[in-house]
Parts: sequence; structure tokens; C-alpha cells
Amino acid sequence: MSRLRVVVAEDEALSSKRLVRLLQEAGCDVVATFAEGGGLAQWLRRPQDVDALFLDIHMPNLDGLAILRSVEGRIPAVLTTAFPEHAVEAFDSEATDYLLKPITASRLERALKRIEARKGSEVHALAAPAPHHGPLRYPVQAGEGVVLVDLAKTTHFEVENEVVYAHAGARMRTQWTSLGEVEAAFPMAGMLRIHRHLLVRPEAVIGLRPSSGGRAIIRLAGGGELEASRGGAPRLRERLGL
Repeated sequence: MSRLRVVVAEDEALSSKRLVRLLQEAGCDVVATFAEGGGLAQWLRRPQDVDALFLDIHMPNLDGLAILRSVEGRIPAVLTTAFPEHAVEAFDSEATDYLLKPITASRLERALKRIEARKGSEVHALAAPAPHHGPLRYPVQAGEGVVLVDLAKTTHFEVENEVVYAHAGARMRTQWTSLGEVEAAFPMAGMLRIHRHLLVRPEAVIGLRPSSGGRAIIRLAGGGELEASRGGAPRLRERLGL
């Protein structure tokens, strides 16, 4: 695992000290720590060379969820809290991971691997060659072999238990294990994450209506519907020019 540069925002001194120690023992560089959200928000207004944020959900001035939404996916963020009931809200806000206190070294290692996987997929996408002019296709499982599916016939991809499924008239198992790998395979396709586990092809969206809590229900070619998260809905509207 390469050395990650991370930031910790935690208002409890003992929890902050413990998390910093665990991160350093895991080989990370803790480049900054904050005891409240306002200082971190101000710090993030300037360009920063940082690989991930570790955010306590409950902090003075600005909480971890607000910080997470403000970075809009530009920096992977891991939310930390002592309250398990916040898990759904954390993932709905597209957190990279969610850690319950007291944080253990083994659970932290899993979170760091998620960050590394995302970082690797982004580097791969930047290094990917220019797309060819023929049809973009990908393999899906078919019995003991594979068949090739056109990306243009695909509405979206979803990940479940580290297996990516493609939706192109049917739900089909691919050879990918993360949505980052799909994005890296088609860097110029302009696909959009509308939820932590959903990657949609904007051209397949034929309708959109608001849902509760700032979310949105999107209608896909072929009649299917998906829910975009509070973070994904604004990005989708912007992409669609709405």
C-alpha cells in the first residue's frame, strides 16, 4: 500500500489522538488535524495535496456530513461516529467508508484499502489511451464463457458485495469488482455516480422527478427507475442541463 496523505477532523481529543496513531501505524501521513468543521472547510478552500478525509459526524460549527457534501466527491471521505444509526445517511452521502468507534486497526485497514482502490482507478483513468471509434464493449458472464455487450445498450452498472452487474435489458454479472474499474475502462464515456453503488450512463436517462431529502428518481430507457442520492442528484441535473 502506498503512503496516503490524510486529514483528521475530530472534536474529541482522545479519539483524535487514537485515530492519528492508528493511521500513522498503518503507514499514512497525517498532514493536518482539526477539532471542528469550520477550520477544515476554510483549509479545503485552498488547493490541497491530500488523499482522504477522516471526518467525525458530530463536530462544532460544521459536521462531517456537511464537509463531505461540500467536497462533492473530489476527495475520498471516511465518516467516523459512535452511533451506528448514521450508517445509512453516511453512505447515502457517498462516503467512501463508515467507521464505528472505537476504531480498530483491522477495520481501518479495510477503509484504507477502499481509498487505495479509488486512487488506483483514478490514476488508471488518467493514463488510459484515447478511445477507439468502434463500439465500446465489455464482457459479461454467460455460462462457462462470456459474451460482449455494447456500452451504448447499457443503462447503468451497480456493485453488490464487490461484484459489478451491468443492466442492458437484463442484469448481467461482469468481471469487475468496483465501479471505479468500470469508470477506468471507459474514461471518456462520461458515466456518472448517482449513488455509492450506482453508475449511470446519462444518455440512458429519459426522465427525472424530485424525491424526499433532496434525492431524485430517474427514469431509464426501457422503463426502469433508480434513486439518485442527495449528492448524486445535483450532479445529474447539471449533466442533463436541468
